[in-house]
Amino acid sequence: MLRRFVSVIAVVTSAIPASPLFAQQTCESLTNLKLSRTTVTAATMVPPGPSSAPAGPAAAGNAAAPAVPAYCEVKGTIRPSTDSEIKFAVWLPATAWNGKYRQEGNGGWAGSIPYRSMIEPLTRGYATAATDDGHEGGAGAGWAVGHPEKLIDFGYRAVHETSVQAKAIIHAFYGRDPSLSYFAGCSDGGREALMEGQRYPEDFNGILAGAPANNWSHLFTGFIWNEQAALKSPGSSIPPAKLPALQNAVMAACDSQDGLKDGLLSDPRSCRFDPAVLLCKATEDANCLTAAQVETVKQIYSGPKNPRTGEQLFPGWPRGAEAAPGTWAAWITPANPASAIQFMFGNTYYGQAVFEDPTWNFRAFDFDRDVQFGDAKVGAVFNSTNPDLRSFRAEGGKLLQYHGWGDAAISALSSIDYYESVQTFLSKFPDARSATGRSTSDFYRLFMIPGMGHCGGGMGPNNFDAFTPLESWVEKGIPPTQLIGTGTVAGDPTTKMTRPICAYPSVAQYKGAGDPNDAANFVCMSPAR
Repeated sequence: MLRRFVSVIAVVTSAIPASPLFAQQTCESLTNLKLSRTTVTAATMVPPGPSSAPAGPAAAGNAAAPAVPAYCEVKGTIRPSTDSEIKFAVWLPATAWNGKYRQEGNGGWAGSIPYRSMIEPLTRGYATAATDDGHEGGAGAGWAVGHPEKLIDFGYRAVHETSVQAKAIIHAFYGRDPSLSYFAGCSDGGREALMEGQRYPEDFNGILAGAPANNWSHLFTGFIWNEQAALKSPGSSIPPAKLPALQNAVMAACDSQDGLKDGLLSDPRSCRFDPAVLLCKATEDANCLTAAQVETVKQIYSGPKNPRTGEQLFPGWPRGAEAAPGTWAAWITPANPASAIQFMFGNTYYGQAVFEDPTWNFRAFDFDRDVQFGDAKVGAVFNSTNPDLRSFRAEGGKLLQYHGWGDAAISALSSIDYYESVQTFLSKFPDARSATGRSTSDFYRLFMIPGMGHCGGGMGPNNFDAFTPLESWVEKGIPPTQLIGTGTVAGDPTTKMTRPICAYPSVAQYKGAGDPNDAANFVCMSPAR
């Protein structure tokens, strides 16, 4: 494939002495590399031992720093425009390099290099890299005000440029290009993953896209929709203490629809639960919802619509994980209603990136005119919704995507929307090399995880390895039909469970006998809708 033989001669402009294949330069000498529009600012050997990498948003609480092998750490800055300052880091295993490259994605508004995400690929033997997406500070989009080039860097340029420069550094250090290249990211990193497949199909052989925020402009429109609903009046938001009653009512109505009453909805689209059944009859308490709260829940479930055309702008949030850890109480309905994570992102997107107006107020948002303006100005740069993956398919690339049904940040329905849009588009353009001709699943598969929250957490089988199956698909031609997830039983954190996570549209169906917490007693099959 073309991407495996891309020359780095145009990138590395310094003369590298002729040397046998696999010969390498010293780590420290990499500061002398002359890279296109790039400055190498540091190159240091790091001894084996506990990682000293900054914890960053990817770290899990106060978990002890994992041990890592010795590696050469290279840091640099890329300036593809006069207003660009893209910082990146590359880690090069000192020994036992597996010959491959893996780049890590970001989260939220980025603003820092996700070093902790680089540890896992390094321990696998990968040369790995990541970027800050062209700015520092991830609390909002203030960096975007008056800086259109930085919008482009965040949207797609930083990830691509990091890939180009990292591969040049790999070549200089090891004396050869990586044999295979992968990208892995979740949330904004999932958006970046899909963007790479769409804009730069030669960059990566395998792409792992988790919970992608790929319809960025409309996702953040959904955040404003939820904010307007929750803050419409002082009593419109749902206190966290009421969320268990809401989730329990959903389960009472829908849990058994998939053939097993286990506190998880295999496919929440079949659930038609109406929150009006919880309307307080007399005294308000934690087991009921006021009329205003019922309306808020309905708005969250329904998702934003254009009031003039009736167009669905973004899917609503599925039922079934309202009270799960790290879901609605953090993202949509916290104890302090104005502090919801969704609202911060929605306000910074429209107030800073779109309108660049410090006085912008979400209450005046127009779901017709303002959405169109945001799409035209920023959506074209941020959104990775193009269904045309023909070039990525032609390059032999493989794309594995996953999303938790309990994700309160990014509606899981948006992943299904994108996957099905690709199916529809590619059905018109068959692949002559494929035995099935038109099957999207030949190179792109989606896995939906019951109960899982945003990029993990929540409940159900929320721990799984999606990268190893991607490797097997790319390197051995073995397409993944299911992942095996582990976790704890919903409502019972002391009981362990395993469950197959099936390739969409299949779901895990209980066979009717055996331990329902054992994956062996399930089969993947198409759901009854």
